Amino acid sequence: MIVSLDVADLTEPLVAAVAAAAAGGLPLVGGGDGDALDGAAVAAMRRALASAPVEGRVVVGEGEKDEAPMLSPGERFGRGGVAVDLAVDPVDGTRLAAAGRPGAMAVAAATGRDGFLRIGPAHYLDKLVTWVPGLGAADAPAGELPAVVPALVARAAELRGVPAAEVRIAVQERPRNRAHAEAVRASGAELVAFEHGEVERSLRALHGGARDAAGRGRASHAGSLGDGPLDAVLGIGGAPEGIIVAAAVRALGGSMLARFAPQSRREAERIRSALGADVLDRRRVFSLELLCAGPAEVVVAAVTPCEIGVELPGAEHRADGVRVAWWSAASGRHGRMDLPGG
Repeated sequence: MIVSLDVADLTEPLVAAVAAAAAGGLPLVGGGDGDALDGAAVAAMRRALASAPVEGRVVVGEGEKDEAPMLSPGERFGRGGVAVDLAVDPVDGTRLAAAGRPGAMAVAAATGRDGFLRIGPAHYLDKLVTWVPGLGAADAPAGELPAVVPALVARAAELRGVPAAEVRIAVQERPRNRAHAEAVRASGAELVAFEHGEVERSLRALHGGARDAAGRGRASHAGSLGDGPLDAVLGIGGAPEGIIVAAAVRALGGSMLARFAPQSRREAERIRSALGADVLDRRRVFSLELLCAGPAEVVVAAVTPCEIGVELPGAEHRADGVRVAWWSAASGRHGRMDLPGG
């Protein structure tokens, strides 16, 4: 049963947690050691979460897929209060941070108890994320998400008042996403390929439309750190990232579709054992209502400079400590937090 909660009460403790993670990893940014950077961020986030005024439970931790340090699913935190579930990545874009490149962030998403789809041991989901409202599982015939692209492009172009060629869809450059990239090209939209930073691109896509379904103006941010606004992100990527992004869609509006997409027989067998065979049916598509069933908060802190619809400068050393830029999905606010030490 999902516990009702006021997501505004989650913002402050989540800001403290992601800011601590960003500051904790900062000394190792650009040093080339992603595991050490992850480890420092995980330890700092765990310490910050210990004092959160909630009865917290980690349900998604990002490290298992990459065999990296992580907050483990099932881990409890907080000093008591409303029951919340947490999906977390202390450093999303670890390779980017280790190389000193833009696009790395600490991110945490929270909702009421049992509000997130159980992904169990899944490492990969096939996902479509967009600011365009109203897309559901029925729009993906036979579970094929690339088949949604023509309708998505037509709808985005109509809402923005632009030709299809100005609709921009990001697809991660991986062999597993060839069909997704082909679908974008065939639709006449612009294909935006990227290597790392799936959460960053998804947040940008949720900000990316010029207008929403009601015709109200939406900000299009073409920041100097990125390649301009996006309308959607499509393709097979991380399952943990998918749950974090689902919480952001819940907070910001838009649409999201996903299905389980194991990339090995071993992963498929583990999912089948933990969650049942039905979730692996290729026709089984999960819409937002199942991915994140209730109100949610997502907070980001920039480890290195990020463009997520607003520009966040990277964490920086100062004479008296570390300054970290953060952003809240539920409130739309962003700011900077100064932490001692560093």
